[in-house]
Amino acid sequence: MLISSTVADERLTTAHRAKLAYVYVRQSSVNQVRQHQESTELQYRLVDRAIGLGWPPERVQVIDEDLGKSGAGAVDRHGFQKLIAEIGLGNAGLVVSLDASRLARNNRDWHQLLELCSVFGVLIADGERLYDPRAYHDRLLLGLSGIMSEAELHQLRMRLHQGERQKAARGELRLPLPAGLAYDRAGTIVLNPDEEVQARLHLVFAKFRELQSARRVMRYLERNGLSLPVRPLLGPSPHEIVWRAPDSARVLSILQNPAYAGAYVYGRRQKDPSRCRPGSLTGTVKVAIGDWAVCLHAAHPGYISWEEFMANQGRLADNIFRYEAGHSGVPRKGAALLQGIAICGRCGRRMSMRYTGPNADYPVYCCRSDRDQQGSALCQEVRALAVDALVERMLLDALVPDQIEIALAAAGQLEQESRQLERQWALRVERARYEAERARRQYDAVEPENRLVARSLERAWEEKLRVVETVEQQHARWRAQEPLLIGPAERAGLQALGANLPRIWNAATTSAADRKRILRFVIREVVLDQKRTRGQVWLRIVWQTGATSEHHVQRRVHTYRNYIDIDRLRRRIVELNAEHKMDGEIAAILNQEGFVAARGCAFKGENVWLLRTRWGIPTVKINGVDKNPMRWPDGSFSIQGAAAELGVTPQTIFDYLARGMLAGRQLTKGQPWQIELSDEQIGQLRNRVRRTKRSKKEAS
Repeated sequence: MLISSTVADERLTTAHRAKLAYVYVRQSSVNQVRQHQESTELQYRLVDRAIGLGWPPERVQVIDEDLGKSGAGAVDRHGFQKLIAEIGLGNAGLVVSLDASRLARNNRDWHQLLELCSVFGVLIADGERLYDPRAYHDRLLLGLSGIMSEAELHQLRMRLHQGERQKAARGELRLPLPAGLAYDRAGTIVLNPDEEVQARLHLVFAKFRELQSARRVMRYLERNGLSLPVRPLLGPSPHEIVWRAPDSARVLSILQNPAYAGAYVYGRRQKDPSRCRPGSLTGTVKVAIGDWAVCLHAAHPGYISWEEFMANQGRLADNIFRYEAGHSGVPRKGAALLQGIAICGRCGRRMSMRYTGPNADYPVYCCRSDRDQQGSALCQEVRALAVDALVERMLLDALVPDQIEIALAAAGQLEQESRQLERQWALRVERARYEAERARRQYDAVEPENRLVARSLERAWEEKLRVVETVEQQHARWRAQEPLLIGPAERAGLQALGANLPRIWNAATTSAADRKRILRFVIREVVLDQKRTRGQVWLRIVWQTGATSEHHVQRRVHTYRNYIDIDRLRRRIVELNAEHKMDGEIAAILNQEGFVAARGCAFKGENVWLLRTRWGIPTVKINGVDKNPMRWPDGSFSIQGAAAELGVTPQTIFDYLARGMLAGRQLTKGQPWQIELSDEQIGQLRNRVRRTKRSKKEAS
């Protein structure tokens, strides 16, 4: 004992006592602070140890900001950070703690503390002895103490986790339950006994089954004024159910919770150090379903089956636009009918969308994965309008036999939806009336003389009555707008619409997203390839039944080298040209026979002229390819013959025809002229020509 005092006296110097002594107090959790008060008191009594080492009471400071915080890290441990700062500023001469585990539970923080104490000459004291971090043996003992402290925490955590994991494997670990489930008195998981909670959750799953999108379910609930039950997990138990406005996060939490499928799950989330940020309580990420530590099917009652739960997860994943992962995404409001389900026929990857034109009203299916990932050229682009028109026609033809059944199913669905909403409103009204009746009983139970309490209860009762009145008025307005049953007239109207499905499809009230949603019920995907055949888009429709069908669509091309049926077009132009048809007439006939020009437009005369010029097809005349004779077989004159007969140039003959001095005809425009000249006309015109020549000589 004498040796210990001597050693202590040698290490303690006046320079140490000239600085402050800091007593660090910490407990790992709030429960330990509440239940292990003796340990806390023992740490506070370390002030006496600092005084016994020679520090006056006024120069001993206690740092207890970290009570109820774990020592596994320095994040959010403001007391430990303050201690490090005081040591670095040279204000500390002594640090007193019950043991190393109080100061830190990890070697990073512990050795940081030792290094600073060694640099600034600060002593460390625990409940037994004094250490100088600058001395080799003391530094060695302190290092071993820190290692044992961290190892002790690891062992404690491992044992606790193994016990928790083993209990969870038996399904006996008590886990927080969502709002739709509850523990009964025996500790068994049952459906929440509140009928409104059950009905609301059943509605959420039914609407997702119908709408296939969490956001659409949220909008449906908002549109009908329906809230969602939530059980907050913060605060003391038991946690009461509260009703919150629907949003996407709350709807997703319901759809992604396996407890609603009757499954007992442990290990849905795990800690991710990269997500731990200063000021955050948790840094966890979701674990894939196949990697859950414990997943017991049919462990308790649920709202849906496990198969439906897995199908819902697949639908939610597919609703996210990730083309590289093969997710089609939810139907959007764009005009492209195959958005999300168009597959590249060359590389097999999902095609994305882009819109062209001045108003972005010309959709194009693009396979641009190579360009985005490797910087190379686009795999292919397919204009959507012609392809969408064919797929739309195939879809409507496939639904023709079931049009009446579709109309009847729509009528039944409308009636079922009305009944579901009526049930939700009835439960909501019932809850409001119960709350008002409960407030009335509380008001009746108070003593009349206790006016301080009676007035508060009376105000609460009046508020509940106003809530009842508001809910009943909203219910009445809803009933006026939404009839519960469909009458014979409405049913007949639905059947009439069902018999004319194209009319519904093309109606202004049917949005592009609705059409895509209808399409996806029937067609799974469409494979496109415009380079397989010249001038055409090849497509394969994969139906939801697994059947496939192949089709071709003529596409717009920039040049006639890629024209779909260039040989047949050339033969037809030659045939029509041989029938003495002019370019405009040939163009009209080609349009009537279904030919389309290269850029997808109708043929015009200049298109035919361009093709004839390129292919060397001359205009067929009544005399074939020979020169025009002076006179035709019927006795009429050609332009050259009339010019020679009258002694003028051919241009003068054209001038006479334009002025009506000569009469002529053409079989068609562009064909040679046939001019009728009698002997009398010839004599008159020759005299006119001679007079004209004589006048010109006299004038000159």
